[in-house]
Amino acid sequence: MLEFFESIPQGIKTLFVSLFQQPDWRNYVDILITAVIIYELILLMIRTRSSAVIKGVIILLFFAWITDILQLNVVNWMLQLVLNTGVIVLVVLFQPELRRVLEQLGRTPFIKSGVSSHSGKNSASIVPELVQAMSDMSRKRIGALIVVEKKTGLQEFADTGTMVNADISASLIENIFEPNTPLHDGAMIIRDGRILAAACILQLTNDPDLSKELGTRHRAAIGITETSDAVSFVVSEETGTISMATDGKITRYLDIPTLTKLLNDLFGSVQKRPGLPNVFSEGKAKGGGEQ
Repeated sequence: MLEFFESIPQGIKTLFVSLFQQPDWRNYVDILITAVIIYELILLMIRTRSSAVIKGVIILLFFAWITDILQLNVVNWMLQLVLNTGVIVLVVLFQPELRRVLEQLGRTPFIKSGVSSHSGKNSASIVPELVQAMSDMSRKRIGALIVVEKKTGLQEFADTGTMVNADISASLIENIFEPNTPLHDGAMIIRDGRILAAACILQLTNDPDLSKELGTRHRAAIGITETSDAVSFVVSEETGTISMATDGKITRYLDIPTLTKLLNDLFGSVQKRPGLPNVFSEGKAKGGGEQ
């Protein structure tokens, strides 16, 4: 690995010589692609543990360079031994980040996003049931986490819970998340307009900048959207507020009209259910973390 980094200056020199003395359109394309890759790698490292690991690798390279100049052969040999196996070490350390990149590459942005409803109830029936369930649970301060699967499959997470395979209904959702019932703890996964599974275990986000007010349920809601294109909805048992997470970002304090619109957009429906109350006139909650 050390030889690779030592060859970088010579490679840059060769690139600039070919770029200015023997210009070719391939060189510009090469630079553009390389710049995009470097930019994406930088974005990947920001706000993750990757940045700290990269700093450690740079420090090792610096010490290896210094020991080589000072001819500290034993220390340099030890550092060379560590750096020569660096590729395997980096793969192990960056496994979550590499998986996230591959999953993002595997998504097809050209296909229209949205939730299929070929089975189960149609969208016009799904949205009112979900809105009613979350509205009721919000009013009763019943915690809930509902994940809607899109293009990225969530079967591995569904397998950690209990298979339900039922039509979506407000009463069923409320019964599942009722405290002290067997399936209330964990996430519900919705696929193709049906409840696929409940009490599912999700990975938590590692975002260090996330508000301390957010508890495990909210962190799981964000975490599942960081590695998939799923959309998750959370009802806080502390405050009753409803939140939505997508693409690793969370939107909190949704009122019922906003929630209805978001679900209509998600399920491709334009029908709304009138007469549901706005349960968020109290504003931002105080006190401990939301669950």
